[in-house]
Amino acid sequence: MNIIIDGKECSAEHGEYILNVAERNGIHIPALCHSEALPGQGNCRMCIVEIVDGSRRKIVTSCSYPVTKEIEVITCSERIKEMRRTIMRLLSARAPGSDFIKRLSEEYNIPPETRFKIDNEEKCILCGLCVRACDEVGAHAISMVNRGTIKKVSTPFEETPPECIGCGACAYVCPTGAIEIEEHQGKRRIWNKTFELLKCTRCGDHFMTREQYEYIKNKKGIDMDGLLCDKCRKKTTGEKLKEVLQTVGKQ
Repeated sequence: MNIIIDGKECSAEHGEYILNVAERNGIHIPALCHSEALPGQGNCRMCIVEIVDGSRRKIVTSCSYPVTKEIEVITCSERIKEMRRTIMRLLSARAPGSDFIKRLSEEYNIPPETRFKIDNEEKCILCGLCVRACDEVGAHAISMVNRGTIKKVSTPFEETPPECIGCGACAYVCPTGAIEIEEHQGKRRIWNKTFELLKCTRCGDHFMTREQYEYIKNKKGIDMDGLLCDKCRKKTTGEKLKEVLQTVGKQ
């Protein structure tokens, strides 16, 4: 089916999110809590758009609104711009310590916060991507705790989580750099826990914690096919495929 986004006709699959359709057609919609691996959150609200369906209009989050029929989408009306600016002001007050949020605040001309009491070191916008990533991995080492103004992402009882395997998935999906992860001399530190990093047997780069390796190999039952990083694994696969094709060609 076809939908109209900012006057442009775009092809969309039934059930596909508006944000994905827009991105595929080169139409920018700002989004903070969206991840290709963990879609459909709609927590930050920055990706709001206006839907025109006949005589009806409504505001929806484009990252979680599925296309089910032909509609018109407006991504940057004055109404939407003003709503995004309000959302940005709240996010700026919530996480003023994030460089990414600071850049967005400048883009939307958000003045310094004077109404709310803020923590200048805070970087988390409570989007929940890190918790979802940890749950998808299967570690369940972090979660949202408390409510209201003291809500935050934390480990159980704010102690070093024994379930954490040091994979770093939570830090990699965080849009604002709120989760600190450090790597130095073959060690990785995250959530106040230090992990030994294993080396790729081909290139020698440190790439995976021992706990992560054991978790994938034993608990998930996945054959790791040796200690190879993603880059070398792809290269090895390519070499094997080339050998097979050469062998077939000689027959």
